Amino acid sequence: MRVMGVDPGLTRCGIALVESGRGRTVTALDVDVVRTSADMELADRLMAVYTAACHWLDVHQPDVVAIERVFAQNQVSTAMGTAQAGGVIALAAGQRDVPVRFHTPSEVKAAVTGSGRADKAQVTAMVTRILEMQTKPRPADAADALALAICHCWRGPMTEKMAQAQRRADELARRHRSRIAQAGRERAVQPGATHSGRAQQSANQTNKSQAGRTRAGNGGVA
Repeated sequence: MRVMGVDPGLTRCGIALVESGRGRTVTALDVDVVRTSADMELADRLMAVYTAACHWLDVHQPDVVAIERVFAQNQVSTAMGTAQAGGVIALAAGQRDVPVRFHTPSEVKAAVTGSGRADKAQVTAMVTRILEMQTKPRPADAADALALAICHCWRGPMTEKMAQAQRRADELARRHRSRIAQAGRERAVQPGATHSGRAQQSANQTNKSQAGRTRAGNGGVA
């Protein structure tokens, strides 16, 4: 499985390609950082990121794109730019029918280092070790993109299985609720039908009694 990892950003956007093998074996195929100047118009910066993503997708043809999930904390404007960059990359992938998956920073850190609170230096060191790279990937955005790709290689298949199981469970629950609702509607109709049946039986018995009295009054002649 080829995974394109993306550490989204406007100033620096890390993009990496990793291929998984047997077990937990992963190999780095390419890594780069797309840079845009803060002096550029927002639309131009996003177009530069989008164009780079399209090039990567067309050249490397990954099976899936793994993007870091953005959280807005203190620097809301920075988070918005990061989310916008991730959005245009997801768009480029969607246009090519390439699945897009998102991973939180803590999830990526835990997958690569074993701790969801690892710092960037620890992430870079473990990425270098896991991929058996001769030199550490620089800048940190490149290492983060590689870490995202590694995370999905290791956790993606299990996450997909869990998502499929959840979808099946939701569908079974929906069908169960539908059957219960249908049974309730049927029970609500039955009392009325039973009452009508009893009323008809009572009317028939009354008619028979009246007919019997009439025959008796006529001397038993039908």
